[in-house]
Amino acid sequence: MTAPDVIIIGSGMGGATLAAALAPTGKRILILEKGESLRPSPADRDAGAIFGRGHFRPKETWFDGKGRPFNPGNYYNVGGNSKFYGAVLLRYRAEDFAPIRHLQGTTPGWPIGYDDLEPYYQRAETMYQVRGQLGDDPSEPPHSGVYPHAPVPDEPVIADLRRRLRSVGLNPASLPLGVDIDHWLSGGQTTWDAYPNTTGGKMDAETIGIAEALKHPNVTLRTGSGVTRLIADAMGQISGVEVTGEVLHAPLVVLAAGAVQSAVLLLRSGLANASDQVGRNFMNHNTSAVLAIHPFRKNPSIYQKTLMVNDFYLSGGPDNAPLGNIQLLGKITGPILASQVAIPKFIAGFIARRTIDLYAMSEDLPDPDSRIMLQGDRIVMDWRQKNWAAHLAFVAKLKGLLRRAGYPIVLSRPFDSRTPSHQCGTARMGRDPATSVVDRFCRSHDHRNLFITDASVLPTSAAVNPALTVAALALRAADHIKGTDFAG
Repeated sequence: MTAPDVIIIGSGMGGATLAAALAPTGKRILILEKGESLRPSPADRDAGAIFGRGHFRPKETWFDGKGRPFNPGNYYNVGGNSKFYGAVLLRYRAEDFAPIRHLQGTTPGWPIGYDDLEPYYQRAETMYQVRGQLGDDPSEPPHSGVYPHAPVPDEPVIADLRRRLRSVGLNPASLPLGVDIDHWLSGGQTTWDAYPNTTGGKMDAETIGIAEALKHPNVTLRTGSGVTRLIADAMGQISGVEVTGEVLHAPLVVLAAGAVQSAVLLLRSGLANASDQVGRNFMNHNTSAVLAIHPFRKNPSIYQKTLMVNDFYLSGGPDNAPLGNIQLLGKITGPILASQVAIPKFIAGFIARRTIDLYAMSEDLPDPDSRIMLQGDRIVMDWRQKNWAAHLAFVAKLKGLLRRAGYPIVLSRPFDSRTPSHQCGTARMGRDPATSVVDRFCRSHDHRNLFITDASVLPTSAAVNPALTVAALALRAADHIKGTDFAG
């Protein structure tokens, strides 16, 4: 193609949504993706391959803050991590945009309010064909419209769980999901949560964002194109994008490689960091799997993941502090459980057939010492979890409620750094260039032709899945870009 007007680095939720929004302008857009498109394979619905053997995990090693190596769960392919996501497309609560007092600190708030983002949430829900139902969630923020589709239906055991949760005073609500359940199940009788979307059914960054962008002849997707460095000129403009020895040029560059890799690329390039905030304030939700078990009741559910509870999102903890979001996990099977816990497969199968599998998610608070760093070629994730005491209180409260609801055995297990539980915060948004990396439109304070549109810009993690917020911010950035001189 001729020289592009816009280079977008990364094809995950932020990059793909931005590309789709800018495509109708006629500007020549080049999307650079490090990985390739996922193709259907026998491993796609094989729990042992996915969870036990790590078939899709990258062949790379990162290090934690104590120098210990680990294999990260971040994926490099067209569509990014959204190809494996649980397809939960939840808005941040309106209160999340203001400072909130937590058990172990107070969030800083955002440079924009919920009302600034609400129209873009509505557009993103339409774009990603969200299935949902308004009115059941006590923490639900105002919506200017309705969900485009009815919620994914509960399976019988989950419908019974919904009744049981109501019986103990909770307000279960339907999860907003980007899933065409009939299409998904036509490809195999499994949940979609953490399974790759190779045959459709899940509304991810590739099946929606990239597909929409590529309908326009002015958009090109180039795979196998890992970016190694950004180059700035003497005026502070991003003048080049280095891709395996080749340097590409465009008046506008958009970085959307994910909270870790975007920070790594900026650190390696020595750019966008006059604030010394690049890589800092790394957040990864505090999360635990909670298994509710009745030894005499089996759970034959296939997908399970249709329900959430937000009664304790804004209060209910010690000193009435916020606790977080409860939602269902995709149905855990024997092979999945056996890959996580050192027990014989037949015991894992016996237990898994009797579990209802929930996900407790609490807010991790920003901390400048929680950071992504480069040590030579090493990626170091020095994650310093904040608000863990609130999470432990949350899990304890959930266990007690589940026992009251009729599940005599309740087990829990926290997720660790190998599981990327909604990584964010490493290029935070803010009004002050001295304390933030991008402005309220996701534009770099230091380089006027550089935007960042992935989860790295989130000032706070909140306690809900961030995919819809990333998409909404990308749509908002696209509107700003359309009204701005690309080289301005």
